[in-house]
Amino acid sequence: MSERILVINPNSTEAVTEQMSAALEAFRFTGGPQLICTTLHSGPPGIETQAHVDGASANLIAWFDEEPERKRADAVVIACFSDPGLIALRERLTMPIFGMGTSAYLCAAALGDRFGVISILAGAIPRHRRAVRALGLEDRLAADLAIDLGVVELSNEDAT
Repeated sequence: MSERILVINPNSTEAVTEQMSAALEAFRFTGGPQLICTTLHSGPPGIETQAHVDGASANLIAWFDEEPERKRADAVVIACFSDPGLIALRERLTMPIFGMGTSAYLCAAALGDRFGVISILAGAIPRHRRAVRALGLEDRLAADLAIDLGVVELSNEDAT
């Protein structure tokens, strides 16, 4: 049986999960890991505030507790830039847990002296700065600029 990597969209917008799955298609190959993209239907339409992040953390813990089979994945990716539940899940589960935001920050820092972030909403910027500071990368952040579109609005390619 091949390895299973759960890619969890912690918001309830199925279109976001579908886009993530489509983006991962090039990484699906014979003999490779199963990349299972799923939507956390108990989440808000978008993770846009600290309250959303906090709620998604609790929802993710409950989601894993609902079906013990989920805890048998070989790895988990929290597919949200705010990494809701990252630390809580690492405390509870034994497989590697990756947050999309933390992974992006570390990858960007490895590729260049400085990096920037394009945020969806201005209210996310302080949350991002806290995450960057926690990783010790605050001197490497060039800027974090918002496009002022919510998660659901991102599917409008003309606006984005």
